[in-house]
Amino acid sequence: MSAIRQRAALLARQARPQAVRNTRRYGSSHGHDHHHHEHTVEEKLGTGFYLSAATLAGTWVVYKVSRPGKDGELSTFSRWLKEWADLHQTWETRNDLLAAAVEQAAADKHLLLNAPRNRTHDLRFPEVFNTGSPFNVPAGHYVNIDKVVAHYQQQHLKEEERKAKKLAAAAQQ
Repeated sequence: MSAIRQRAALLARQARPQAVRNTRRYGSSHGHDHHHHEHTVEEKLGTGFYLSAATLAGTWVVYKVSRPGKDGELSTFSRWLKEWADLHQTWETRNDLLAAAVEQAAADKHLLLNAPRNRTHDLRFPEVFNTGSPFNVPAGHYVNIDKVVAHYQQQHLKEEERKAKKLAAAAQQ
């Protein structure tokens, strides 16, 4: 029943005359002669005008620059290009120097990266191996480093002998 009622309501709405909508007119029925105010609005020149003027001026400048000079001399544009061509030699020299520097840096890098590495560390004092807490050390944790200590003592003695010989030679002269 509800569907029949909805359909009947729709037909009733469509049968009703539509309300006439009046359009609003913004023109006034009053004469403008009573209170005639003169409003002047200055209109600015648009972007198109300035672009046209710039294009015209630019075209004239390009034409003047591209014309050859008196007595067959080069045009201003050709002289500018010649100046830039001279810079080509300068840039070529700079590029050669840069390439040589990069090649030298690459060679140095390969030299340093492929050099054999010293696997030993020169120690100032052999006790560096025994730095650690003396408490709670498991048995056999610290190795016997008597041979390492003997090696560095021998190295120290050789260094002292060399210094003594050097001082003796300096004193005799």
